[in-house]
Amino acid sequence: MIFCYYILSWIAFIILAIPVFILSLLKQKYKYSLKSRFFLFKNFNQKKSDVHFHSCSYGETRSIKEFALRFNSRITTITETGFNCAKEFCDKVNYLPFENWIPLWFKPTRVLVIFEAEYWLMLVFMAKFYQAKIILLNARISDKSYKSYLRFRFFYKKIFYYIDEIFAQSDIDKIRLESLGAKNVKVLHNIKANITIKFSKNYFKPREKLIIFASTHAGEEELLLNSINLSKKEKLIIAPRHPERFYEVENLLKNKGLEFEKFSLLDTQDKKFSKKILLLDALGELINFYAISDVVVLGGSFFKNIGGHNPIEVASFQNVLITGPFIDNQKVLFDKVENVYYCNDLKELDYKIHHCNLKAKIKKSDDLSQIFKAIQEGIDAGKSL
Repeated sequence: MIFCYYILSWIAFIILAIPVFILSLLKQKYKYSLKSRFFLFKNFNQKKSDVHFHSCSYGETRSIKEFALRFNSRITTITETGFNCAKEFCDKVNYLPFENWIPLWFKPTRVLVIFEAEYWLMLVFMAKFYQAKIILLNARISDKSYKSYLRFRFFYKKIFYYIDEIFAQSDIDKIRLESLGAKNVKVLHNIKANITIKFSKNYFKPREKLIIFASTHAGEEELLLNSINLSKKEKLIIAPRHPERFYEVENLLKNKGLEFEKFSLLDTQDKKFSKKILLLDALGELINFYAISDVVVLGGSFFKNIGGHNPIEVASFQNVLITGPFIDNQKVLFDKVENVYYCNDLKELDYKIHHCNLKAKIKKSDDLSQIFKAIQEGIDAGKSL
């Protein structure tokens, strides 16, 4: 099966090479990631390490920071935001190449740690080829995707055959993973609920009540703006989830005739803004504003098929937390937070913002020592080979 799959990966590469190259020229967010992954642009060399961590995007990469710093680590990621995040705390960072390149590119490691649902067959095969221990961390299978997993059970069964130890987010995830052939599955909930959240910059706290529309997606900004009446004693920050949408949201605010400032154009070090609305057109800054905010409306939850976003960061700073009803991908994390206000009807949003006062807080954290122990056991076993 491995040989056939590898041949198919090369066929897919040949078919997709030109369209992917064109896409990398047209889409800013793929400018570096697609070239690095498909054509090894500035991505020929991978350094050896004891532990290889693989994650997808920004949030997942930030979640492995505490683990990566503990060991001699290297990191691969898929997205540009994930890559830039990893570079902040690790000097061995690469984009994960497309499957056809991995056997030619992958360097030996003693432990491979995969985060959530990054199931790349050639990645786990090559890690096992070098006799590495393979750990799947924060594993989950959503209600929506489970049928698709079952449809390709033969494929995932092969991947799970190579994985030695799995830490799942819930009992349901454990059952689903085992039905796909996973073994040695433990339930540790979502490790994102256990990571210490710290702000990196100390910004000015306005005298006005500070409200944030956080991690919003296409259509949500307009929906939320139409559902809120800001008073003279309130200020609003809008933080789109994806940087490629900053310009789109800027135009929305202009078309609505709203006065606003852009974070990127603020001169002062404390980022004090005088207008009623601030467009947060920068990555990695949202936590710094959570630290001084009063109410956070968490996006990605007011339309279906997005799945919500991480509430732990908001709860870490004891804000009033409001979310939409569609949080399918974050249920485990929301279960770890007390005092969450769910807005099932946008007609209720303005009332909740102005009258709901209980601050979100995180319930008791899980013990992550067993993850550190599992990684260290893999390192020690590798040394004896």
